[in-house]
Amino acid sequence: MKNSRRRRSGQGKTWTTINCALLVLFTLLSILTVYLMFKYHFLAFRNINIFYTAIIAVIFLLSLVLIISQKAKVLTTILLVIFSIITGATAYGFKSAVDLTANLNKTTTYSEVKMSIVVPKDSDVNSVSDLTSVQAPLDSDKTNINALLEQIKSDKNVDLSTEKVDSYQTAYKNLMDGTSKAMVLSGVYSSLLELNDSNYASNLKTIYSYTVSKQVSSKTDKKTSSDSFNIFISGIDTYGSISTVSRSDVNIIMTVNMKTHKILLTTTPRDAYVTIPDGGNNQKDKLTHAGIYGVETSMKTLENLYGIDIDYYARINFTSFIKLIDLLGGVEVYNDQEFTSLHGNYKFPVGKVNLDSEKALGFVRERYSLEGGDNDRGKNQEKVISAIINKLGSMNSIAKFSNIVTNLQSSVQTNMSLDSIMNIANAQLASGDRFTVTSQSVTGTGSTGELTSYAMPNASLYMMSLDQSSVDSAKSAIEKTLEGN
Repeated sequence: MKNSRRRRSGQGKTWTTINCALLVLFTLLSILTVYLMFKYHFLAFRNINIFYTAIIAVIFLLSLVLIISQKAKVLTTILLVIFSIITGATAYGFKSAVDLTANLNKTTTYSEVKMSIVVPKDSDVNSVSDLTSVQAPLDSDKTNINALLEQIKSDKNVDLSTEKVDSYQTAYKNLMDGTSKAMVLSGVYSSLLELNDSNYASNLKTIYSYTVSKQVSSKTDKKTSSDSFNIFISGIDTYGSISTVSRSDVNIIMTVNMKTHKILLTTTPRDAYVTIPDGGNNQKDKLTHAGIYGVETSMKTLENLYGIDIDYYARINFTSFIKLIDLLGGVEVYNDQEFTSLHGNYKFPVGKVNLDSEKALGFVRERYSLEGGDNDRGKNQEKVISAIINKLGSMNSIAKFSNIVTNLQSSVQTNMSLDSIMNIANAQLASGDRFTVTSQSVTGTGSTGELTSYAMPNASLYMMSLDQSSVDSAKSAIEKTLEGN
């Protein structure tokens, strides 16, 4: 009998020890969860964060009372194990969201440009050691060119002199007609050479490459609790790293009013002839070329054009676009003109069409078979973005949002802080209302060869002189949306 009592007493002490340890673990996890929840405003809608904190407090007090009174020991163990798992999983989810946002913001602090030394494909030059000089447009890309030449000097002990030309286009022309042996080529400008010679890449042989990475001063996140704001959506024309400097083929200002649940998408054609600041030296050029000098330059160009402030930007490449459509399970849009896309050779009839990732890519990239060319392409881009917004807005699952962000983190770049993201997310989750999305596009008159491009001064490019009344009308609509009208 005494042995039985001693055995039960020993078992009781063991259970108490286990429960005390579990209580300590639960307490630590709870403190971490509550800290992250209130610091970063997770679940800050409909008082869910307060309700969650109250549940944690009740479980803690109940478990403490049961341990002290040494009652319901098994139940206490089960209770603490279950809620330790729940709080641990919640803390992990919060920490993952913090890390994900940090990754999305991280690439805003630097940019990458692939710089190369190239020679004609059939050249007998196979190494930079075989060269004494190269042609390069020092006036327009001096920093990156010098970084490449310094790297070659350090890496290969070869000190190349530079023959200055006015553009990469001129350097390429000289290379092809045999008046030069080698040139510097920037990966950013290579897509511009392709405009004049679709086979340019097959005509060249790369003998040295170096990726120039440099710090950039990202525009600070100015608003953390505003009910209305502008976001610049930039769609770049590369499949590589999101930090790669590139032309901006999609240029949309998304004006959001959280109170009225209205979104206005303003598309400015990529061929719009505008004044480009910073690296564009305040000269006139195609809007898409502003991206060559960085996303900040694209933002400033549009801010100056419309006389507005753009608070945030989201830079997305085609890789992420494909991923996002797949993660959403496809989107549905209304197509108002029948056409066949060059990408994928997809046929789009008039009416509602369901788009998976590849079809959506064909839908938004096509312009040549559309009646209105680039203007109609901009409208199609707006349709797909509207469909994405509505589908995202209808989601009420944090797990789904987390899965989307996790999959897109390597191909999306934004200067929007976690505070801003959570304020927007909480406001949407609290209301549950769908956004009303409208769109507008500025118009103008297009011409080929009549206007001079700063980046490609010798090229005969298609560019569009914008209609000032169209620009003024778009500016007015943006301001009205911001004001809630």
